[in-house]
Amino acid sequence: EDNGELLKSDWKVLFHFRPFSKLPEVQMLIFVLFLMMYLISIGGNMSIVLTIWINRCLHTPMYFFLANLASLEIFYSSTIAPLTLASILSTERTVVSLAGCGAQMFFFIFLGSADCILLAVMAYDRFVAICHPLRYTLIMSWHLCVQLALGSLLLGFILAMQLTVLIFQLPFCSSKEISLFYCDVLPVMRLACADTHVHEATLFVVSVIVLTIPFLLITLSYVFIVNAILKIRSAEGRHKAFSTCSSHLMVVLLQYGCGSLIYLCPSSSYSPERGQVVSVVYTFITPVLNPLIYSMRNRELKDALRKVVIRFLLLEKQ
Repeated sequence: EDNGELLKSDWKVLFHFRPFSKLPEVQMLIFVLFLMMYLISIGGNMSIVLTIWINRCLHTPMYFFLANLASLEIFYSSTIAPLTLASILSTERTVVSLAGCGAQMFFFIFLGSADCILLAVMAYDRFVAICHPLRYTLIMSWHLCVQLALGSLLLGFILAMQLTVLIFQLPFCSSKEISLFYCDVLPVMRLACADTHVHEATLFVVSVIVLTIPFLLITLSYVFIVNAILKIRSAEGRHKAFSTCSSHLMVVLLQYGCGSLIYLCPSSSYSPERGQVVSVVYTFITPVLNPLIYSMRNRELKDALRKVVIRFLLLEKQ
């Protein structure tokens, strides 16, 4: 039997990430930029969670879902950033075990899927608030809100578990350099020394469930929302309704746009270079932009954040 180029998927298999550049100066610059983005994203999303938790006036379904989204972003960023930063800073090649790579892939898919599904839940919340305002508190009960949030996590968990287990049952070739800065599905699948058609089909089905279906539901929600807003007679009322939706819509376009470029395109057309750029956007840049978009576009949240900062500064002076 010719097993020279096959390495079975046991716990001794080690992977390493492709560096961004061979120049140490460029690597250091990338490290500083990524570290700044990671710290800003953690700080920004943590501020949103704490502000919503402290202010009782923000204890509404919309802000409950926003706090959940911000919490997911914190864990999502922390799944990728620490290992990436350590890999960039290291002068030697940073290796990751099969178990470590599998764990990172699982949490990346789990949190990323839950994030996308939660954005669809948030669109439904806005749909009920604007199209059925008189029945909003009756429909969006706290019991339903908790069920929707937990449902997003449960569906993300199930999809991530199935896909990760399926991928890591593959045998891997002698080349174990992942053409990315973390363990994503397509780059890891490309290292397999076996037929991956079933795995690619499974990835496509998961991508449709996580990206296509929620995006279609969001689009449908916004068709009804826009129709309802246009019927509002006062300009102030229309502006207020649009402002509550615009921040969510911007985040949706950013999140689903990046995800679709990677996971809904045929795997044969996958480009490591394009994957690298798009992955930087949705693993480092998007978690930074999300809290900025929500805090800048939402007056209630902006005022609450300002009050929290003022309260903190007054406590510091005392």
